[in-house]
Amino acid sequence: MASRAPSLLGTWIIWIITSKGRYLTGRYIALAERNTFSLHARNNLLPRKNPFCYTPPAAPTETPVKDRARTPSARGMSVRHDWSAWLPDEKENFFLRNKQELESNYNMWSISLNEAISLHREGQFGKSLLAVGVSSELCRLLTEPLVALLRALSEHAKHYGTIPNAAPLDPENFRGQRGRHAARMSGLLNRVLFSHRFQFLHKVSTLGDMVEDLSKDFRESVQVLAGGSPGYSGNIWEEVDSNHFDLNTCLRETVVLFKSFMLVLPADQLPAFRKTVCDQSESHRAATLARQRLLRRRRMTAIAGQ
Repeated sequence: MASRAPSLLGTWIIWIITSKGRYLTGRYIALAERNTFSLHARNNLLPRKNPFCYTPPAAPTETPVKDRARTPSARGMSVRHDWSAWLPDEKENFFLRNKQELESNYNMWSISLNEAISLHREGQFGKSLLAVGVSSELCRLLTEPLVALLRALSEHAKHYGTIPNAAPLDPENFRGQRGRHAARMSGLLNRVLFSHRFQFLHKVSTLGDMVEDLSKDFRESVQVLAGGSPGYSGNIWEEVDSNHFDLNTCLRETVVLFKSFMLVLPADQLPAFRKTVCDQSESHRAATLARQRLLRRRRMTAIAGQ
């Protein structure tokens, strides 16, 4: 048996069947190849002449089983495993649609802010203020649906008890003092709160608070830039850049958390969760419209008083 192992190692093929025909990633192929010899040594576990397969060959009258169609019933071993795991088509479509919306909003905001910072460094202060003024509204387009998603995750988890894996925040992934402090507290409480439920809910709450605070700080900094002297605004531009960095971290943490949540979400709870996300988004849109109307009334009152 030992003498046949080297030739089989070179000929065994790992098959994986998905709805899109994608193959297993090289990392998992390498992992499987390392474990092949130990599996082969226990010859009672695997057929000698058949390839090593995650999905067994189908009978002549059957269609191949699609692993992606299987609905996960429990948490994975870690957040890293969750991120590389596959989702059923309906849940994957919902996940990708929301992720792409957040990514698109972030890209618009980031490009506008980068242009403003570049103009400021080139000494074009007037144009830089115009560009950063636009980025203030684009920041709101990102943060409001981001907070809505985090609140939906929290509400659904509290009501249905759907709890995924959640890794503590890392202070090294933040630049601002607020973000670093929140991340340190998250790591500390993660050691104290042994329940997965409390760890998940605390992380969601922390990210939601951070996104709202960073968004508010960003808009206030933009207002200071708009009303201040260009020669004394260096520190404010650094704060704006720092807020951008930390909001990007919050976005990435939320997307990873969202993927882990979708992995453990039962299929029959998807409609309810989808409705919760829509309700939270509508609530934020209504609040935004109310603030805009209030600002218009104040401006009109100020103009009439003049």
